Amino acid sequence: MQLPSRPSDSNKFTFGNVLNMAGSLNYRGAAYLSSVSALRVGAGYVTLAAIPPVIESVASQLPDAVYLPLPQCGSTMAKDAVQVILNRFKPGTVCSLGCGISAIEDDPHDLPFVVHALLDGLMKQKASLVLDADGLNIFATFDDKPKLSERCVMTPHPKELSRLLNVSVEEIQKNRIDAARDASKRFGTVVLLKGHRTVVANGNEFRINDTGCSALAKAGSGDCLTGIIAGLLAQKVEPFDAAVFGAKIHGIAGELAAKKLSDYGVLASDLPRYIAKAMLQLQH
Repeated sequence: MQLPSRPSDSNKFTFGNVLNMAGSLNYRGAAYLSSVSALRVGAGYVTLAAIPPVIESVASQLPDAVYLPLPQCGSTMAKDAVQVILNRFKPGTVCSLGCGISAIEDDPHDLPFVVHALLDGLMKQKASLVLDADGLNIFATFDDKPKLSERCVMTPHPKELSRLLNVSVEEIQKNRIDAARDASKRFGTVVLLKGHRTVVANGNEFRINDTGCSALAKAGSGDCLTGIIAGLLAQKVEPFDAAVFGAKIHGIAGELAAKKLSDYGVLASDLPRYIAKAMLQLQH
């Protein structure tokens, strides 16, 4: 598998647009990590769609992104955010949904409506999509689930997949390959099951990732992976390949970071600069 090409006669639009719907009052870092990782892996243009307090936090660290303020309900996005996002969406844009969108417990919020309406709207537009974290958890609660497409990549950890499949985590961990393939067939998407030896499945086809280390076992690491996959999709890498290659890049970044900082000391916020170093390593 090769890195996306970088022709010399290019501009930012050559390498695609990512529209990242992420973050809430308690999880502002998730919005930063997923956005910066999409840029570090080579996406040309990244827009963070988030509530104003999240944008204020992230923009101070990431001047490289574009920002789309969303209407707010409590600690997260309100119902009116759906139309704001769909109005900004353009054909060919890659979307990512779910990193840190969780509402504070007992906080009145519109998240189930927002996630359902966004998935419906984006699928009608034939969007490529990475669905992660709270996007997956909310999707799992729907009796009438929006129909996803083969252009979607779902990135659950075992607990999230247990909710999606309504089986125990222990059952999933006993046969991770079958669990990932089952979910892929059931939802019609690429499924990346996180964990040691991450599994990527597309129907019966699957790959097992052999990169990574315990340094990646930190909060926020998965947000970086979401950004990596979205950034690869933006550069026209096919969804299955983007998930496989994304897991590899993410794992190498963790290994490189651990060599400098130890398996103990790596933070998710360290990973973006090592994503860039992983890309450099893969070029040779």
